[in-house]
Amino acid sequence: VGLVYMFNLIVGTGALTMPKAFATAGWLVSLVLLLFLGFMSYMTTTFVVEAMAAANAQLRWKRMEKRKDDEDEDSSSGVSDSDVLLQDGYERAETRPILSVQRRGSANIFEITERVEMGQMASMFFNKVGVNLFYFCIIIYLYGDLAIYAAAVPISLMQVTCSVTGNHSCSVGDGTKYNDTDKCWGPIRRIDAYRLYLVAFTLLLGPFTFFNVQKTKYLQIMTSLMRWIAFILMIILALIRIGRGQAEGHPSMAQLSGIRNLFGVCVYSFMCQHSLPSLITPISKKKHVNKLVLLDYILILAFYSLLSFTAIYCFRNDTLMDMYTLNFTNCEIISVAFIRYFLGLFPVFTISTNFPIIAVTLRNNWKTLFHREGGTYPWVVDRIVFPAITLIPPVLVAFCTHDLESLVGITGAYAGNGIQYLIPAFLAYCSRKDTQLVFGSGTVNKHLSPFRHTFWIVFVLIWGFSCFVFVTANIVLSESKL
Repeated sequence: VGLVYMFNLIVGTGALTMPKAFATAGWLVSLVLLLFLGFMSYMTTTFVVEAMAAANAQLRWKRMEKRKDDEDEDSSSGVSDSDVLLQDGYERAETRPILSVQRRGSANIFEITERVEMGQMASMFFNKVGVNLFYFCIIIYLYGDLAIYAAAVPISLMQVTCSVTGNHSCSVGDGTKYNDTDKCWGPIRRIDAYRLYLVAFTLLLGPFTFFNVQKTKYLQIMTSLMRWIAFILMIILALIRIGRGQAEGHPSMAQLSGIRNLFGVCVYSFMCQHSLPSLITPISKKKHVNKLVLLDYILILAFYSLLSFTAIYCFRNDTLMDMYTLNFTNCEIISVAFIRYFLGLFPVFTISTNFPIIAVTLRNNWKTLFHREGGTYPWVVDRIVFPAITLIPPVLVAFCTHDLESLVGITGAYAGNGIQYLIPAFLAYCSRKDTQLVFGSGTVNKHLSPFRHTFWIVFVLIWGFSCFVFVTANIVLSESKL
């Protein structure tokens, strides 16, 4: 069940922008980069699992130390003969090496039984600067997420409704390129319709940011079901079109100019590291968890490849939409109106249920970042200021641009890069150092990553930092050409 959850978590909004990114970068470059980034994401997933095990061991050890201190206090308050005997036995246990004490217990000290979130791990293993950088990275990523969601829903509604009301009924995917200034309904332009939908979206879902979102289980089940129906439908419809010889796609092998966006989209599409504690902890038998996660990644790679390759061979490069579902709102592709509307409006239903959850998560991260031990916030700050700084920036970004491919690309390339590569690598390195310090150099973490050599951590860090440089240089160069 945990692995199904992980599959659902990874295969999300990013997958819908992947076909366009594949088309702009070329099929060979895209496939190689997808395989490599999938491998890198799997490696850092094993780093997070290892850090979770180390954090569990530390928490257990602290509890054992506290228990020992409490027993020392009890024994010093009143000592009887039986207490002395018990204390002698306890002293012998204390002087014995920790590994032998560990073996006597039924549970391994590195067993992952307690959910330790990434923020808690950062505060355990990083210094103050590291903790603040961690929260900064998470907050930027969540802002990017909310901006993508805030743009995806209005753009889907605008594309579907403007096509239906115009003279070109159901011709969204026929290759016609519409400008934002084109008419939608009477005097209202397409960009005006988009902004009207954005205002409606903000007014409907924005208030959830001011409250706590709970009991979303059935919503999540419904959106997962809708997601699977939509993805399978798109793959089948594209395959039918290719099989009938109606395919129009002639993708190039490599286009280096498209790598920047493809990189960001792929990083964003493999993002799960920040949610691993909630997914891995409830799994009862964790002995082969790394092998099972590897199986998950292989399935996800196969799924992404199938979705993207059917898309780039079915549709011409210039007709592929930022949001792939919108390519199926054309009458020529599918004649059944219900399926056209279902796919066209699919992002509206699924993203709308995730938006409040991510908004509340971001709000809580802001609170944690500024929290001081024992301090509480005034009512206005707690209930008004934090929700406002959570909601306003992503809505403003969505108001200014609806270029989903770029939004996903930049979010993935910067904040996603930090969460997926840099933070897990630093967590693995610092947790190993802490484990050796507390338990001694002979102690072995049972959930140690298969990539246990320090070379892999250095490799991930070099890769992560070089990606920052590459993406920034690419943006600067492309802007200077304009």
